[in-house]
Amino acid sequence: MGRKIKVGIVLFQLGGPDSLAAVEPFLLNLFLDPDIIPLGPLGLLRRPIAKMISSRRAIPVAGRYAQIGKRSPIATLTERQRVKLVDALSPYLDVVAVTAMRYWHPTTQDAVDALKRAGGLDEIVLLPLYPHYSFATTLSSMKEWNRVYGQPAGGPPVKAIESFHDHPFYIQALVQRIGSVLRQFPDSSRIHLVFSAHGLPMSLVEKGDPYPRQIEETVRLTCELGAKGHELWPRTQLLCYQSRVGPAKWLQPPLTGTIERLGHEGVKEMLVVPISFVTEHIETLHEINIEARDEAKKLGIETFRMMPAVGDSQLFIAALQDLVLRAVGLASGNSAQQKLPAGPVSAAARIHP
Repeated sequence: MGRKIKVGIVLFQLGGPDSLAAVEPFLLNLFLDPDIIPLGPLGLLRRPIAKMISSRRAIPVAGRYAQIGKRSPIATLTERQRVKLVDALSPYLDVVAVTAMRYWHPTTQDAVDALKRAGGLDEIVLLPLYPHYSFATTLSSMKEWNRVYGQPAGGPPVKAIESFHDHPFYIQALVQRIGSVLRQFPDSSRIHLVFSAHGLPMSLVEKGDPYPRQIEETVRLTCELGAKGHELWPRTQLLCYQSRVGPAKWLQPPLTGTIERLGHEGVKEMLVVPISFVTEHIETLHEINIEARDEAKKLGIETFRMMPAVGDSQLFIAALQDLVLRAVGLASGNSAQQKLPAGPVSAAARIHP
């Protein structure tokens, strides 16, 4: 048996402040990104505008982090995913897996430095932990990678996975997580299943961002598979968006407006599914599990549940394992695939050299 190929894997995530003191500099990094807030001809004013916004938002945002442990859990949870992925791939590849957070530590520069220290890489696979492609997430992380890593002469080939929003193992992971919560309802077929995705400015959608279409496809596939496997799968399924910032138009309808409407309609039970989040962070732990929960209670919704993120579940790690193996040319039927859950592999796991 020949030697295993040595593959560097870069896990892209947004990151989050690791202390209350880090909230303002984290927000500054976020608002400095032109892929988050496009200013067009006002681009020269980006830094002063970003400093003003981050300064104003730091106190209330820090207050929210104070309620969920005084820091973002995203670094810890992403590290668990990284370790599990290395374990899953190690029988087949010599793996060097690193994390590149877009707006905090470890940074993309940290990831590049770690790969250079490892040396001897045959290939590099860029794996964004964003199932749905967006200019504001995947593209932004890829741009930062290209800026930092460049195109070194004689370097290993780099392959990028753009999205996996309809990968069967990812869909199965969602259905499994939803099913675990549905069991808490006496008659889950009667509850309202509310899928909540991170919002996006309409200015990006109008430029061709595929994010909302991919979100809709994930919801459709999840509900189709769920209805096949769960006799009491909810009959009512809704999609909304959260985390709007600023006065610009964003994707509709909003999570808050959806909860308000359901409350006025007399709905008593609901399950919120954070569809675009693969780990818990402030958008799930505070925006949904605290703010939305409180609003639902005020509106008379008696039972409010939130689906846990797919995290480091076996099915989700299997999806990531499959994406990497295919990126390096280990196609279906290879012995490496035999330990994966049964199911076809979607063509939407788009891989680009």
